[in-house]
Order: sequence, then C-alpha cells, then structure tokens
Amino acid sequence: MRRRAAEYRRPARRRFSYWIWLLLAFSSILALLLFLLQHNHHHQDPLHHPLSERNARVEHFAKEGFNFTEEILSVTSFSRQLAEQMILAKVYVVIAKEHNNLHLAWQLSSKIRSCQLLLSKAAMTGEPVTLEEAEPIIKSLSFLMFKAQDIHYDIATTIVTMKSHIQALEERANAAIVQSTVFGQIAAEAVPKSLHCLNVKLMSDWLKMPSLQEFSDERKNSPRLVDNNLYHFCIFSDNVLATSVVVNSTVSNADHPKQLVFHIVTNGINYGAMQAWFLNNDFKGATIEVQNIEEFHWLNASYSPLYKQLLNPDSQTFYFGAYQDLNDEPKMRNPKYLSLLNHLRFYIPEIYPQLEKVVFLDDDLVVQKDLTPLFSLDLHGNVNGAVETCLEAFHRYYKYLNFSNSIISSRFDPQACAWAFGMNIFDLVAWRKANVTTRYHYWQEQNADGTLWKLGTLPPALLCFYGLTEPLDRRWHVLGLGYDLNIDNRLIESAAVIHFNGNMKPWLKLAIGRYKPLWDKYVNQSHPHLQGCVTS
Repeated sequence: MRRRAAEYRRPARRRFSYWIWLLLAFSSILALLLFLLQHNHHHQDPLHHPLSERNARVEHFAKEGFNFTEEILSVTSFSRQLAEQMILAKVYVVIAKEHNNLHLAWQLSSKIRSCQLLLSKAAMTGEPVTLEEAEPIIKSLSFLMFKAQDIHYDIATTIVTMKSHIQALEERANAAIVQSTVFGQIAAEAVPKSLHCLNVKLMSDWLKMPSLQEFSDERKNSPRLVDNNLYHFCIFSDNVLATSVVVNSTVSNADHPKQLVFHIVTNGINYGAMQAWFLNNDFKGATIEVQNIEEFHWLNASYSPLYKQLLNPDSQTFYFGAYQDLNDEPKMRNPKYLSLLNHLRFYIPEIYPQLEKVVFLDDDLVVQKDLTPLFSLDLHGNVNGAVETCLEAFHRYYKYLNFSNSIISSRFDPQACAWAFGMNIFDLVAWRKANVTTRYHYWQEQNADGTLWKLGTLPPALLCFYGLTEPLDRRWHVLGLGYDLNIDNRLIESAAVIHFNGNMKPWLKLAIGRYKPLWDKYVNQSHPHLQGCVTS
C-alpha cells in the first residue's frame, strides 16, 4: 500500500508537546519575576523609613512656608491653572445663559463650585493643590469649554463678552468706591453717642448751676485776656472733648502753663456745655475764655460774603441736605466747609482787636512740646508762620486752585508751595497792616459761583496769605494722622504738634488704632460724666 504524503499526516502528538513546552517556559519566567521582585523588596526595606521621614519633613516645611497668594500667582502651580480655568468657565456660563443653554451653564457652574472648594481648601489647610486633585477638574472643565466652542461660542464672541463683563465689573467697583467714600464721610460727620451724651450732661450742669454762669461773667473781664506779655491761643470748635484735648495737651507740655491764655469760640448749641467743662476743670492755672459766635453781631451778611452764601437756599440744600448725586465728591458736601466756625480763622484780628500775636490751633490735633517758642520766632515781616507741605509734588497751588481762570493764573504761581492750616502763628499787627481779611472778602466774592476753588479754608488762605507766609521747621506740625497709616514713628515723636486731619478722627471708631493712644492719653477718663457716657 502506498503511503500518504507527509503533509497529510496528523501532527496531534507533536502539537501536544509544543503546548507543554510553552507552559513550562511561561512558568519559569513568572517564577523569575517573582524572585526578582522579592529580592528588590528586601533591599529597599531598609531605605523605606528614612525616605518617608524625609518626605514628611519636606511636606511639613512646605506647609509652614506655604503662601497661597504666591501659589496662585505661580505659573507652574495647579492653583493658578484652576483659577484661570475658572475665570474662563465663568465667561462661558454667561454666554451659555445668553444662548439659553441652561444645561451647559449648570454643568460649568457645578465644576466652578468644585474648583472654588478645592482652592478654598488649599487656602485654609495651607497645602498646595496636588495633581491628583486638580487633574479631574481641569480635564472636565476643558471638555466643557471645548463643548461650548463646538456650539459656536467662538473666540470672538468670548472676547466681546469678556470685555462687556470687565466694563460692568469696573463700573460696579467704581460705584462701590464712591459708596464707600460716602459712608465714610457720613461716619466722619456723625457725632458719636458718647460725645452727644457728654454735651447733654454738661448742658444740664450749666442750666442747673447759676454759680457757673456767675463765674463765667467774672472771667470775661480778666485783664489776662488782653495781656500781650502772655501767650495767646485760639480754638474755634463745637466739639467739647476735642477742644479739651487740645488745651490739656498744650498746658501739659508747656514750661510755664500759667502764662497761657486760651480763647475758645463755639456755637450757641454747645456754648453752655463748653463753659461748664472748662469752668469745672482745672488746666494747670491757664486762663480760658469761651465765647459764643452768635454774639458776634458784627459778623453778618452785610459784612461777610460767606455769611451771605450761608443764607443762599441752594447752598443750604447742597451742604446740609441729603446725599442725592453720587457723582458729586462726598467731601465737598461736608457742612463744615461752609460753616462760620470753620471760616472764623479769617476774622481773628476782629475778634481779638487788642492782641498782637496769637497761635491758631485746630481741634483735631495734639500738642506734644512747648509751643511758647513760636511767639519769639522772626516772621520777617510776614503775617503767617506755617509748615510748608510741598515736599510732595501734589501740595502746590495748582492742585487747590483753578488756574484755567485768568483771575488766578495772572496773579499766582501754580508751582508755589502750599502750607498747612491748623497750627499757625499769626502776627496780628502785620495782618491788619496787610488787610488780609479784606483780601479774604474779595476772593470769597470772586468765588461766589465756586469756579476758583471747590471747598475748604485752605484755598482762600493760599490766596490771602500769598507772599505773606513764613515757612516753619517741619517738626512744628506733622499732618496726616487722620488718613495716613504709614507715618514714620520718629517723625511723630519729634513733632511739636500732630494733626489728625482727615476722616479718621481720634474720637471716632474710624480712628487709626496706631495713633489713637496719642490722643487718648490727654482725655480725662476719670471724669464722672465721661465714665457715665461710655457705659450708658
């Protein structure tokens, strides 16, 4: 019989032997791998704990030195990537809502919330966002934003939307700034409850104690009030406690307090309270006179342009009415800028016709050194001794006055140095000779429409005392404690007078905490009325 060809034979036994060899080879390789893994594991064990400790130390150091602000600004951080993704996602949320795709907007908002939670956690725990935490959110946000782009929310649409929303945010921010300024101005103008309480108690004393009024009448005729061998200071204020601090700090730091004479002028509402306070308290033997501005009958509309402006209904509505237009600068609406008490400083020679020299003090300052050397300073024939404020470029005439008006530009140098009002030594003999008050009346009449300057007493003073001001050493008068948080301590310590000009007055809760103790130490905290008003 003929044999079949080789290709037709069944290879059953040979196939079986091949499978056996393959299984044996696979088992050998697997055993070798297990052996190698176990061998490596034994060699790595001794290094495991030191490496863990080192990682723990690195993590501890990172946590201690972690700064979330630096983290979110770092180009390589996951926090920054999340923040940037979140900003872009918010834009797409707005676009999706505008196209009525609420489902996509909801998806994006959900991922934005997850992103915010992760960033909040990083800020609270002090640990940076890791790749494991950030990657799922970044991927999902990227997917949703690609999805938004596929629905024709193209780059041009995104840019236009972002621009419109940036503009809207800027408008909201500006409105918030204006509103904050308005609220700050209202708070600065408000009388604290404790001060109002003190005025009420003092007024009650004035009305119930006739002996105080008799004592006041006796003081009015004191020859010390017109003695030019003494040192005279004038303060015009309706704030009893603030005026008390000025007087107390002045006498406390004077070498010879009994040689000081204080001339205080207040309004009719606070006259009784002011008298009661200064008659019932001793200020180291200093002489103190309190006058009522309403008894200055010569100060009337026929004499004073300012008085005439006060009677103008439009002026009264603007300064004493409610805030109506947020476009107006809130500071301009402060009634003090158009009050007789505030402008009374231009009438000092008329109020004290027999005096030759006087130091004018604002009620929002503290005296830290003896001020009597001011009276012996040589003013070189000038009327006003003041500290110049043009060390900073913006304290020059052109910042206070309207030099586009020819009346101003033809007479004054726009780069002339401005000076501080609030602690000034006035030579009243030179004042009368130069007719400064007449100059003041002229400029007030020229500015009846408010086109030469906007507010305050400094702009007209710069005009009236132009060429008549003697610059004083800067240490006599340091300003800014009512708004500047960064005044050098050495400058404050060397100052004869520190001035809380600005809205953050030391008797308000708005006061800057760093400077407030400088004022507080001259408040008579032991006075029963003050104690009762603080606790009431």
